[in-house]
Amino acid sequence: MHLILAILTVAAAADLQPVLPRLVALFEQQTGHTVRTTFGSSGNFLAQIRNGAPFDVFMSADVDYPRQLESAGLAEPGTLAAYATGSLVLWTRTGSGVDVRRGLDALAADGVRRIAIANPDHAPYGRAAVAALRTSGVYEKVRGKLVLGENVAQATQFAQSGNADAALISLTLARSPAARAAGEYVDIPRTLHPPIEQAAVIPRASRNKEAARAFLAFLRRTDVVAMLSDAGLEPAR
Repeated sequence: MHLILAILTVAAAADLQPVLPRLVALFEQQTGHTVRTTFGSSGNFLAQIRNGAPFDVFMSADVDYPRQLESAGLAEPGTLAAYATGSLVLWTRTGSGVDVRRGLDALAADGVRRIAIANPDHAPYGRAAVAALRTSGVYEKVRGKLVLGENVAQATQFAQSGNADAALISLTLARSPAARAAGEYVDIPRTLHPPIEQAAVIPRASRNKEAARAFLAFLRRTDVVAMLSDAGLEPAR
């Protein structure tokens, strides 16, 4: 049987930027398919897919968005698959004066003027950040300091550039070479926010469903799960 090679378009949550290119390179090498990735906020991708955007795979940072597509009949039945569990961290650049060892309480200090988070209206890591701030009791003290990135990668950039003193971001971005070189982070206890359950689905509008299914199967491989784990994404629960 002749294998038909495809050009897959993958809409991927911004927290995947440090790791997905490596996975894509491996998938391309082993299958011959080509993968084109677009990174952004999961909620914005949901809106685009609802409006007919022909993505072949949607890798969301929140399982609820693929579920919404499934419920609306806009996803291929039976393709929704959890691929990882994300972690939230507090990151600051070296020399910012923010003592991240104090955790979220450090953000209430007078010297902290701006705190970057992803926009909670459409970014799962932004919602997790707000939930953690509320649960820890510091939200009302810091809400006026919050600056919103379009997605968690932009929130990271705000803190790296000095436009924010600290950022609540994904562990994947905090572990990226650039963030490691520029600053430090502390884990946010998972008890402070709902689980960040990340899942993928094949939209109904996909034009390469067979190759898309192969990509989802690839994400479940033991070696790929290990690569995601090394990057800061624990196996799906």
